[in-house]
This record gives sequence, C-alpha cells and structure tokens, in this order.
Amino acid sequence: MMKLVKISFFIWSIFGILSCQVFSSAAATQDIPTEITDAKGAFMRLVPAGEFIMGSEDDKAGEAKPAHTVTLPGFYMDVYEVTRARYKECITAGICSESRNLASIDSFYAYSDNPMASVDWNQSKTYCETWRGARLPSEAEWEKAARGTDGRTYPWGEEYSSTYVKIETGSPDNVGTYEKGKSPYGMYDMAGGVWEWVSDPFIAYAGNQGEGVFWPDNRVLRGGSWFYPDSYALRTWFRYASPPETADGSFGFRCARDAQP
Repeated sequence: MMKLVKISFFIWSIFGILSCQVFSSAAATQDIPTEITDAKGAFMRLVPAGEFIMGSEDDKAGEAKPAHTVTLPGFYMDVYEVTRARYKECITAGICSESRNLASIDSFYAYSDNPMASVDWNQSKTYCETWRGARLPSEAEWEKAARGTDGRTYPWGEEYSSTYVKIETGSPDNVGTYEKGKSPYGMYDMAGGVWEWVSDPFIAYAGNQGEGVFWPDNRVLRGGSWFYPDSYALRTWFRYASPPETADGSFGFRCARDAQP
C-alpha cells in the first residue's frame, strides 16, 4: 500500500512540474505583445523566435549563396522605415546629425512622411541606439522580417508587380503607401522605398563557394529602393553594401529591438 502511495505521489509530482512548465511557457508567450509603440511613438511588430531560410540558390544570387537555415530569438521591427519627420525630432534634440548632400534642407523635410534618406550607417546607428533605445537590425533579422518562414522571393509572395512597390519614379512615396506590399509580419516597404542599413559587415555566408565579391569594411543594405529600377534587387535575399560613411540619397533605415516578456 505504501509503495502505491509513493508511486502515485511521484506521478503527480511529475505531472505538476510539467504543468507548471507548460503554464510558464504559455504565460511567457502571452507576455510578449505582437505590437508595441515605443517611447518615441514608433510602431513596431513582433517577429517570433524560430527558424527561417536565409539566402538563395538562384543562379544570380552570388553573394547571397548558399540558402541556409538560421534560428533567431524573437525581436521587434519597425513597421515603417524611419521618416524624415521622426529623424528631424532627433536632430532638434541635439542627438542626431543633419542629413548630408541635400540641395535644400527645407524642401527635404517638407515631405515629412517620406522615408529618411541621405544618412550614413553611423547616423542611422546613432538614431536607433541613442535616440530610440533600440538598434539597427542584423542582416538575418531584416531578412526574416521581410521574408517570413516560407522562403518567399518578395515580401508579398512570389510574383513581382508594380502595384506592390514603386521604383524608377524620381522620388519615394510616403512610408506605408503600398498596402499589398507588406511582409508576412506586417512591415511596409521592405522592398522599394529606400535601401535600408543593417548592422552587419559585408562578408560571405558560411558555405559560400567563392561566389561574389565581398568588402568586410562595408556595411550591408537591404530592400532595393525607388532609385534603383531593378526588380531583382527587391528580392528578400538580395544583398547590397556600401562604405559606412556613405550618405546616399536612396539610403535609409529602420530600427529593431529584442523581444522580452
């Protein structure tokens, strides 16, 4: 009889531990909202933890080869590219430096909801880290936010269409203009808009068989832009790079941050 009591107690103890683990896991998941607005008013969405396919085996992929599986913890990504109005707030506060190579500062900021541009990698990093308390996304985070977990070619799916994005028009549209062009997690303009700085240097992926040319001192840019009329560059895996001090009129960014309960 005593032996049966001990066995029953052991079974119920194990059940209790497992129940607590399941409950704790569920509670932790529920504690991470799918959407947040940070202290500066920026709208961000959750990209859940897990695996995704990064890179490509496309014949022209070059620097984006090979396709490989990457596992990431959960993180938040800006739903919109940083706008000129939001960057101007950082300048006014004395944190950020002025956009460079502008013909007219007044006319540039008049288009307040256009994506910020003509900022280099360091300026973008300062905005995200010092002003927002966030960071530039890693290249892997950017690609997962744009691509999801199904290996899609464009943020919206497999077929290219000008109704999803605007390129070769002389200027960008306001952020969030293309509803059909959203990524699987609800981010706008991850194809087109402006090229977006990420944190990583431009180096080869593990397993790359000498395809492509790399510059470790450069920083990666993703997503294509309104100024680069090539739908190939809009692909979720396409990699571009530039020296970190370059402030091109088609270079912008968005911010990311860790997701914690």
